[in-house]
Amino acid sequence: MFVKAKLLRAPLAELGASGWRMLGSAGGAARSAADRAARSNLWLAERLRFYDAWRSNPQGIGAIAPSSRALGHAITRHLDPDCGRVIELGSGTGVFTRAMIKRGIPEQDLVLIEFDAAFATSLARDFPLAEVHRLDAGRLVERGVLADGIAGATVCGLPLLNMSLRQQIRIVRSAFALMHPSAAFYLFTYGVRCPVSRRVLDRLDLRARKVDIVIANAPPAHVWKLSRRGAAVRRIGAPRTDSGTH
Repeated sequence: MFVKAKLLRAPLAELGASGWRMLGSAGGAARSAADRAARSNLWLAERLRFYDAWRSNPQGIGAIAPSSRALGHAITRHLDPDCGRVIELGSGTGVFTRAMIKRGIPEQDLVLIEFDAAFATSLARDFPLAEVHRLDAGRLVERGVLADGIAGATVCGLPLLNMSLRQQIRIVRSAFALMHPSAAFYLFTYGVRCPVSRRVLDRLDLRARKVDIVIANAPPAHVWKLSRRGAAVRRIGAPRTDSGTH
């Protein structure tokens, strides 16, 4: 900053090429510092919102910390930016939402479902172009979500493993009712098995496949993909190395 101040006191004509380069470098450093501060503030804000919600409903949150950006990348990297509307269940602090936007999915194509009032308010503020609904994820159809279209994928941040079979059926069936026949439902769990039980998969005629393991998450997470059985499924950007059919 001393160098920049000294240069600014000099006549502009005397700066020369090296002077302008030094000014540009100082300005770039300032912008970089501002970007780091903004990311730090976002990180802190996400965690404060998360822990407020966790204190109120730990079982409903189903995690000990917000999902990492590594998990956000893993659960959204299978999405094609041109797949159309994307439903996100349990958007929470917006980690997966930001990952989808970074992936190239237009913000206006996102349909964010969040039951917690504080989270829903923050999502509406942080993603003004997205469609935000504060409601039960098992009531998408009856509440008229996506009445004017159909989704190309669903990303789920809900702790389905903590839910009853009936709740799992309501939520998964509700999402698939609003998706294209070849669309997929992506979710994660901290265990090694699919969080949606075999009974639910059989009842809804779905198959499950593990598509990622994220070590850089606390705790490590496994990403799963649900799709309809017997359909000519177009794999939306999924890698060729999928394994672990359930």
